[in-house]
Amino acid sequence: MLSFLSAIVRFSLQNRAIVLLATALLVAVGIHSALNLPIDAVPDVTNVQVQVITAAPALAPVEVEQYISVPVERAMAGFPW
Repeated sequence: MLSFLSAIVRFSLQNRAIVLLATALLVAVGIHSALNLPIDAVPDVTNVQVQVITAAPALAPVEVEQYISVPVERAMAGFPW
């Protein structure tokens, strides 16, 4: 393993121009890739909201909320969006 590393160092020292050219090429490709990333700088972290509108003419507003709206909202809270 040590001889392999020694060979790499020896090659790099003997061929400085090739090493510098390869380094410049890698830096240019890295900059190009970083500038063209399709990622937003600030991701959207807002939670998904669903508005549930219920109507039950025979019930009072408090009862509609208690017996219909809240159970529907709780049931829908686990759905993947």
